[in-house]
Amino acid sequence: MINTIPRPYLIWWSKFLAPFIDIFYRGNEFTDPINGKSYRKFLPYGYVKQRDNALSPGTLSLERHRLLWLYLNNETNFFSKTLKVLHIAPEQCFYNLFKNLKNINYTTFDLNSPLADIKGDICNLPFKENSFDFILCNHVLEHINDDKKAMKELYRVLNKNGTAILQVPINQKSRKTFEDSSIVDKKERIEKFGQYDHIRLYGLDYFKKLESFGFKVDPLKYSKKFTESEIIKYGLIKDEIIPVCKKG
Repeated sequence: MINTIPRPYLIWWSKFLAPFIDIFYRGNEFTDPINGKSYRKFLPYGYVKQRDNALSPGTLSLERHRLLWLYLNNETNFFSKTLKVLHIAPEQCFYNLFKNLKNINYTTFDLNSPLADIKGDICNLPFKENSFDFILCNHVLEHINDDKKAMKELYRVLNKNGTAILQVPINQKSRKTFEDSSIVDKKERIEKFGQYDHIRLYGLDYFKKLESFGFKVDPLKYSKKFTESEIIKYGLIKDEIIPVCKKG
């Protein structure tokens, strides 16, 4: 049921409900690395097919959020180096934590999100060239009509030698991205693209598309760093890809 609630409303209501849900589900089976708390279960989530133990009761993080947190914490200087960070469509599981980090200058941006400092269009970012050392833009591009223009803008505002994490849903069994602008019915979009407001499902050509705008892309399957028991404990997806994009 929770996946049927529009995101802005979910963000607003979670401020009041999350503390109670957090306490109710406390246990020892699963651990959310974002808040370090353990739970007896994670909640199911998904549009096409419900994934068991996907949504953390405490942070409302999904598998991809927990994997990204582990990557940022273990493999980068995100939490220690002085950085200018742009977070597009900021996830609520990260928002307060990142906002309170003393080492980063944190800017949030989105068209509709109540968590965004600046409202606007990703295809026309109101920032100068080379403005940000680190960009987080996760599960956004599959919603954008002109994703090429959005990619070009992300590259433009990323600083030289900067890093952008540009996660999207990817069909790893397909070499080519599938998109059909004639599909507007919500049920058909869920069937074809995985969610009612997605307008494409990326294939493995996604990385080449990013590279065509200048990014150097490392399609990192970071779950391979963890044991089977750790993958279960943290509620991760084995083949989840983190596209780590660099601007040379």
